[in-house]
Formats: sequence, structure tokens, C-alpha cells
Amino acid sequence: MSLFTVARLTSHPSPRSSLRKILAPITLHPRASSSSCPKTPRRGLHYTSTNEHPQFPCVDAHAVRESRLKTSFASSGKDSSESGPEPSYARPNPATYHVYRDPNPLPLVYYPTPLPSFEIAYETWGSLSPSKDNVILLHTGLSASSHAASTSSNPAPGWWEKFIGPGKALDTNQFFVICTNVIGGCYGSTGPSSIEEATGKPWATRFPIVSIFDMVNAQFRLLDHLGIGKVYASVGCSMGAMQSLAAGWLCPQRVGKVVSISGTARSSPSAVAMRFAQRSVLMADPNWNRGFYYDSVPPHTGMKLARQIATITYRSGPEWDLRFGRQVRSSPEQETNQGFPRTPALCPDFLIETYLDHQGESFCLKYDANSLLYISKAMDLFDLTLPALTALHLSPTVSSPTPALLPQPTKTSHSKSHPPPVNPPPHLSELAAGMARMQHIPTLVLGVQSDILFTVEQQREVADALRMGGNAGVSYYELGGVWGHDTFLIDVQNVGGAIRGFLS
Repeated sequence: MSLFTVARLTSHPSPRSSLRKILAPITLHPRASSSSCPKTPRRGLHYTSTNEHPQFPCVDAHAVRESRLKTSFASSGKDSSESGPEPSYARPNPATYHVYRDPNPLPLVYYPTPLPSFEIAYETWGSLSPSKDNVILLHTGLSASSHAASTSSNPAPGWWEKFIGPGKALDTNQFFVICTNVIGGCYGSTGPSSIEEATGKPWATRFPIVSIFDMVNAQFRLLDHLGIGKVYASVGCSMGAMQSLAAGWLCPQRVGKVVSISGTARSSPSAVAMRFAQRSVLMADPNWNRGFYYDSVPPHTGMKLARQIATITYRSGPEWDLRFGRQVRSSPEQETNQGFPRTPALCPDFLIETYLDHQGESFCLKYDANSLLYISKAMDLFDLTLPALTALHLSPTVSSPTPALLPQPTKTSHSKSHPPPVNPPPHLSELAAGMARMQHIPTLVLGVQSDILFTVEQQREVADALRMGGNAGVSYYELGGVWGHDTFLIDVQNVGGAIRGFLS
């Protein structure tokens, strides 16, 4: 019986008799009452709420953190230039990394006014040869610092600790490795949290939009300062792979080899969408305050949620199935409610939920929120197709005898062992034309089959585009495993072995 019918009948001139009929107990036909559905366990004949004061530990933890941060900022007495969410580096007088200060302007791709000056934080491993011909420029991912491996001044393990050192993939007995924190970052290089000389305050969102090309140009300025004319190899993973390809494109005469691991030459719509979702939740945090939060509580909630979204793209479903399955956390209620199903919780309950919660919690105060916005946007903007490059009016940083930025007929390096793609994406020819400048640079492209952020299809695009552009020195490998995008941090044997073989 519909609500409309009930309303019509209850408005009858004789409401009592009608209501009696309507509200009378309904007796089901015996056949209708028989069902194969299991009966729901009942704790009593009448429902009484046993949760009049529901508990939400995850919400309480957030409130505690918010209160702690407010108290900390209120009692710190620091000015706005020192109160940002900085890492454990000693700024502005670093003791664990080097800083190159360039007083000259840095031209930017998307901004008409150059950055007046800039600083680059960097660390090194190994020894520079007398001829300075053994340099490997290592590029970082989105939120990584220059601390790729432990040093005498900072013995803490770096983010690529197992890949750098004597006899490792980047063999410091042979190579001099340089790793920088990118422009736009917050670990020693100039970024939104840096002080703008004109105002004496943090740049915040007055900081100009930067590109992957801007980051690489700043790195080449550091190389100029160090007197290094050409690097033996440009190596990068994830966003670092974008930088590695950009380095080969911007200065092909200064790059001997390129290593691109789990990267892309053209950010895909799906990757852009995931990073947009991260920026959206971050900017929705009231503490973000349009980017001007350096003298108050940082947007820790937005950062936590953004990191949780990002973590989903860094690993893979098969790994989580093996690692967590559908297991749930242990609960004290399990002991007291014996004989009844476990009571679910709205806060993190499944182990995968507790894992994501931990990842977001541990990251939300370690990295500057504005740097996350700016660097993730730079990743979205990266596109080496010819129309995109032409629209940016990009040109080499120095004169080069390599092909100009014009579509030119080149001899493809596809062969029987490396055939052209059967169903090439529509943009592949434009990508090949854009990357033709790199036709003389031996390049290693490494993809991971379980990577959902930078899929193997994108790795094949890079290799195919280079070969279509005439590059006969392309080495391409696909790795299995269940670690997803983070394979480049974990699989020392296969990732490290491929790099070591290519560099030798």
C-alpha cells in the first residue's frame, strides 16, 4: 500500500475505523512465510539502541591532532617564515645536503616573468672523475628529497638506498651520482614555502606554476656551476622518468644515456584525474586557506586524504589481496559479543583501511601541501607530443646539431624483434615527432605490468615513439610482480639488474 493511499484513507471522515484496518497486524500466508533466506539474529524482541553514544576513534584522533597543532603554533612564537610544515632538514643552514644558490633569473615555461633567483638542494655519492665524464643525474619522484641514499653527513637510509653504492645499480665505484630536490619542492630547493625576497614572506600560492622542463633547466644550471658539460646518464623513476626524458629532449648533446622507469612521455587522462582528486581534497581543507597557511595550522586533513588516494595508485590490487585480503582488525567487542557477528566500524576496520589510514597519517605533516599541488600539476602538464611542444614555444637551452623541433622523416628502428604496435594510439605519431630530437640517445624504458598509475601501455608508447623517431638504441623491458608502481623502489634484482646492464 502506497503512502499516498495511506494519506487518503487517513483523511476519511471516519478515521478511527479506517486506521484500525490499515494499521492492523498483517498475517502472511503460510506459503509466503516460508523462505530460504537465513534469519537475522535478534538480540531481543524489541530493538533498543546499545550505541546511544557512538565512538569514532578516527575522528577523535583527527581532533587531537588539530588541537595539538593549534597549541604548538600558538606557543611556538615563530614567525611565518619558520612555521611551515618543514621536514627534518636544517633550513636555511643545511648540514646534511648541499645548496646551490643561483642569483640569476630562471625562465619559466608557463609564466612570463622568470623566477628572480633560486636554490637547488642536492646530494652526491661516489667520486667525480678528472674529466668529469662519469656523472649520473638522478631525478626524484613527486615527494622525494635529494636524500636518495645514506651519506656521511646523513646516515639515514635514502629513498633508493638499495640501488646506490659500490657494486649496486648506480655503482659509486664507477659513477658520480647527483640527486636534487626539484624546483617547487620543500626539501631545500626553492618552492612555495620559500621566502620571496620582495615580500620577506613565503611565496605560498603567489609562486608561479612550474613545469618538468623548468625543473630540469634548474638542474642543468647546477651542472654548469659544477663544471659538468655532459652527464653519462640521466636516470629517473615515476616523475623522475619524466625529468629524465625532458633532460634528453632539452639538451640531447649533454646527455649520454636516458633511463626511464615507470614514467611517461605524455600524462594520461586517468593519471591526471587521480592527481586532480588529490588536489581537490587538499584544497577543500579550510586550513589550506588558498595556500596561505604558513603562520597557522597546515591542511593536515586534506594532505592525509590526498595521500590515501595516491597510495591506491602506487600499489596493486593483487598485492593487497595477498597482503591483506578481507581481514579486519582485532576488536575488544569480539570477546564480549560472543555468539553474535562482529560489529563493523565506520572508522578503519578492514586491514587495508588501517594501512591507508597509516599512510595518510604518517605523510600529512612531512610534506608541504602547496608543493604537492604545484608538483602534481607539473606532472599533469607534461606532454612530449609535437603539437604540445610547439604550443609551448620550447627550444633547446643551447645550440645543438640534433634535429630541430619540426616534423622530419626519420627511419624507424622497429625490427622483427621489436615490431611496431598493432593498434597504435592516435597520438603515437605526434609523440614520435616530438621525441625525434632524442634519436641519438640510447634509452632504457622499463615498465611494470601491475602498474596502474603509469601503465605498461604508456611504457610501450615511449619505446615505440623513440623507435619511430629513428632511435636504434632503445632497450625495453616489462617486469611482472604485484608491487605496482612502487616496484622501482622494491625490486632490486630486476630493476637494479636492468639498470646496471644498460649503464655498463
